[in-house]
Amino acid sequence: MLGLVKENRFKLFLAMCCMFVVAATTAASAYLIKPALDDIFVNKDSRMLGLIPMVIVIVFFVRGLGMYGQQFFMSYVGEGVIRHIRNMLYNKITDMPLSFFHEEKTGNLMSRITNDVNIIKNMVSTAVTGALRDFFTILFLTIYTFVLLWKLALFAFVILPLAFYPIIIFGRRVRRVSTGWQEAMADLNSFLHETFSGSKIVKAFGMEEYEKERFFQKTQKIFILEIKTVIAKSLSSPIMEFLGGIGIAFVIWFGGSQVISGHLTVGTFMSFLAAVIMLYDPVKKLSKLNNAIQEGLAATDRVFDIIEKESDIVDPENPVTIKTGPHHITFKNVSFRYDKDMVLKDINLEANKGEILALAGVSGGGKSSLVNLIPRFYDVTEGAILIDGIDLKDASIKSLRSQIAIVTQEPILFNDTVRNNIAYGNPAASDDEIEAAAKAAYAFDFVQRFQDGFNTSIGELGGRLSGGEKQRICIARALLKNAPILILDEATSSLDAESEMLVQKALENLMKGRTTFVIAHRLSTINNADRIIVIVGGRIVEHGKHEALLAAKGEYWKLHNMQMSREKEA
Repeated sequence: MLGLVKENRFKLFLAMCCMFVVAATTAASAYLIKPALDDIFVNKDSRMLGLIPMVIVIVFFVRGLGMYGQQFFMSYVGEGVIRHIRNMLYNKITDMPLSFFHEEKTGNLMSRITNDVNIIKNMVSTAVTGALRDFFTILFLTIYTFVLLWKLALFAFVILPLAFYPIIIFGRRVRRVSTGWQEAMADLNSFLHETFSGSKIVKAFGMEEYEKERFFQKTQKIFILEIKTVIAKSLSSPIMEFLGGIGIAFVIWFGGSQVISGHLTVGTFMSFLAAVIMLYDPVKKLSKLNNAIQEGLAATDRVFDIIEKESDIVDPENPVTIKTGPHHITFKNVSFRYDKDMVLKDINLEANKGEILALAGVSGGGKSSLVNLIPRFYDVTEGAILIDGIDLKDASIKSLRSQIAIVTQEPILFNDTVRNNIAYGNPAASDDEIEAAAKAAYAFDFVQRFQDGFNTSIGELGGRLSGGEKQRICIARALLKNAPILILDEATSSLDAESEMLVQKALENLMKGRTTFVIAHRLSTINNADRIIVIVGGRIVEHGKHEALLAAKGEYWKLHNMQMSREKEA
């Protein structure tokens, strides 16, 4: 955190200068009470009557300028730090591998970027500013009281160390409770994300009351943590008020006796008393500021827990750039473990330039895991994957992924225009290129029917489009990227017969001249593949053309017959 603050050290220095001015003028305002009482009210000096009010106006004017400056410069530093942290957090999350997103809840990650960072903002912009300002104020007033009456100041300051005790004790409690509160808020965000995204299922199964009850339980937990925070915050101030009252009472008793005996003037005593009262005020404020700092530190722990995570998918020290063009891909003795389960075992496979390889097998056999290794969404556990003889781990991740286009079973689109969704992989594409890609993907006709054409916003996750329309937009996006390696992960499995026919035509245009890996739910869609690879239990058990595999009457033949019988029954 200090490292980030140092980047704005000039503005921080200006803020410190302004705080110095505020603290000095606070001490000066306490000092001015002495001549005001002694010279004006006791000695009735008319010259001082004209001078002191002018000095007071100047002191408070300068104090006001200092307060504005410290607030502006510290807020500027604070906002800059927060922007930097937010950017660091998003950069880190975006660069993390897919396994990270499987382990973390989406709502939890969102909460860290929004809620937790805002708590840090309050700490940096408000609490740190107040703490520094009050520190300088305490310093100046302490010096002034010791210069004025050091013996009385010594007695007054016996209470001060006790005043810091509740700050430390209750601050620790606030930090513990705040961590629990932030985790509860993250859990609530995850819950909201899930229920809002799955609102159709909630309504279809009539589970509104069940979800409401779950929501009420989560808000009850947050309420309890909030009350615990309030108790911890509220107790420190009354204790400090009481201790401050003891100190001031002692000053009045001892100082009053000195005035009555003639050892002190009224002005000197009142100036000292004002300084002590002014001194206890920032000390009391330190308790509230410390609570804000403790909450901010709890949030900082959560934020930097993500920022300091190391990705296991990283570029090597001297990455090799993969050149654009047709590619030959080789799997050499590849095994892959996810968590504790071995998903792929001893895979040996070659995909020639421009060849269409179809992957078949029952669900959970390892087909998707195999294709996810090609763009390095995961790294192999054993063995190696080579692209034109280059080990993927030696290649630049950016250059590798620039060679690959993917169309998944679940069409993933963004809340943007049709144009921007198609151009997502190639933002520099011209309008003509976007339209050509849409035509090749059989998407042009339905896009033209929209009132705003390619400038139509498609809604969150493409909510305004049908399943087939979404998939054709995804295919147009892959076409426009024009990558030489193509991965189709059950791209037609969730479509009806009419949509599947159009999408299949679009996919045929997409696969031309590309090294293609096709995972197909319906075996009828991969009849024309150059080779079919059958994967069972993470191993390749058969490979060959459609007719040859049927004639062999092995695993592929079983899958084919099973699917044919299901289609006949349907």
